[in-house]
Order: sequence, then C-alpha cells, then structure tokens
Amino acid sequence: MSNTIIDTNFNFPAQKSVYKGKVREVYNINDEELVMIATDRLSAFDVVMPKGIPYKGQILNQIATKMMAATEDLVPNWLTGTPDPNVAVGHLCEPFKVEMVIRGYMSGHAAREYKAGKRMLCGIPMPEGMKENDAFPEPIITPATKAEMGDHDEDISREDILKRGIVSEDDYVILEDYTRKLFKRGSEIAASRGLILVDTKYEFGKTKDGKIVLIDEIHTPDSSRYFYADGYQERQDRGEAQKQLSKEFVRQWLIANNFQGLEGQTVPFMSDEYIETVSERYIELYENITGETFVKADVSNIQDRIETNVLAYLK
Repeated sequence: MSNTIIDTNFNFPAQKSVYKGKVREVYNINDEELVMIATDRLSAFDVVMPKGIPYKGQILNQIATKMMAATEDLVPNWLTGTPDPNVAVGHLCEPFKVEMVIRGYMSGHAAREYKAGKRMLCGIPMPEGMKENDAFPEPIITPATKAEMGDHDEDISREDILKRGIVSEDDYVILEDYTRKLFKRGSEIAASRGLILVDTKYEFGKTKDGKIVLIDEIHTPDSSRYFYADGYQERQDRGEAQKQLSKEFVRQWLIANNFQGLEGQTVPFMSDEYIETVSERYIELYENITGETFVKADVSNIQDRIETNVLAYLK
C-alpha cells in the first residue's frame, strides 16, 4: 500500500537520535524537543503486522492530541505543537518504565486472566462471580512494564514497582492520581459520545526540570477499549459479546486465524481488501470517539509532506 507510512528516515536539523517503537518514531532534536511521528504500522499481541493501515497514524495522532487538549487542565502533558496530521512535537522527557493501565470493566486481558481462574491482577483482587465485560466496583490500576520492541509488556504490582525501584513512591503516588483523574475525564468524554471507556493505558515522563507529564498517546483505539453504551446492559444480561470500538476486532481476527503472537506462529496473510476494512474501522473509531468527521490528509507523498511541515515548524 503506497499510500501508507511504514518507516521514516528523516534527518532534521540538530537531530541527536531516533527511537523506533512499535507504531511511533521519535526524533530527538538537540536534547530539547521530540518530534513524534505516528506511522501506519499496526501492532497486535506486541507484534507489528506486515502491512500498514491507511490513515491509521493520522487517526491516532489526531485523537491523542485532541484528548491531551481536553485534559490539560487536569494533568500537564508533553505536547507543544502538531505541525502535521501524523506528527506531534513536545518537550524531551525521560519516560517512566511502566505503563499505567486502568480498567473500569473486566475485559480483554483481565477477562482472559479471570477465565484462567486468577482472582488477582497486579496485586489487585478481582471479585468472585463476575462475568466478562462486567464493571468493576471501582476502576482498578494494573500497571505493566514497558517492553522493548519484539518483547511482551508484563503485568506488575505496585509493590514490585516500588520494591524494584522502577518508580519512587513519591512519583508513583502522582502517577496513580493522574491516572484516575484522566480516566474519569476520559469516561465523561466517552459518555457524551454514547460510549463507555472500558480500559486504557497512560504513559508518563519527567521533563528536564523534574515535572511529571503525560506523554505518548491518550484515549486512542490503540491504547483504549470502548463499548457502545446503547444496549450495553441488555447484552450483558443476555450473555452476548459487547459492541466494541477498539483494536480488539483485529486481535479477534488474528485469534480466529490461529495467531496470538506465540512462538512458532506466523502472522496470517492480510489481503488489501481486509486492510481496507481495517482502515474504515479506524475512521469509524475516530468519528465516534471525537464526534467529528474525519478529514483525510493528502497521502500522495506522505514522507515529503511530513518533512516539509516539520522543517517549517522547527525553523
């Protein structure tokens, strides 16, 4: 698919280094700011799929930057500008080596653990007698260690984070407080769109002057799971699957095609037709989450467009 951006190799003025994550590529400019490019790569089960999804990077970047603007009164964030539909620019930060996962409902990974008979997740008890997609009595924070590319994120308890010195206790208290505030606001925004914010993850970093800020993405379909509120209770009562707005539909397709990122498994072939349906689903996600019509950026030459816009911004 020539109308996607899979990889970048820019050389911006005063560029010090580049870090390539599963989906985003982060350019360090003079140890002062970061240029974060959201590619069209698709990651599931911590594996990057062989084909890009048209407009996915733009969708993720624009949802994340809109959501940061909608939460900056609660929690400071790293963002200073968005020079291109696929690009966010912000302060250089030292990321904390944990992802703050918060779950309002027993879905996805939590439900898989529950089905396997576990009643503790990251040191947090899960009540007996729950059905998949039931709401927890209170949202629970279930952190994960941040994996390098190709590795899997791992559940970790608050106790282990502190014991292993991954985050200091003072900082961790702030991370938990910010996580709960963001999830509450995210849930309110979702409710106003007829959605339920089921679970999500937040990442935080420290600026050079020691301030803890929100970084990376927020409330996107890659980092969050949404249900449609309409009919939620009826589906629960009937024991039916919930209507989801998240990347889960890709995971389910992969599972149905015998792939869960386990050793010895190969990624199933994705036809151009299938890729197109994934792109359409992402556009649907964007419009439902933001309440706005998605405007497709010009993708005739994405690399040139991004380079031109970033260079103009950095000047």
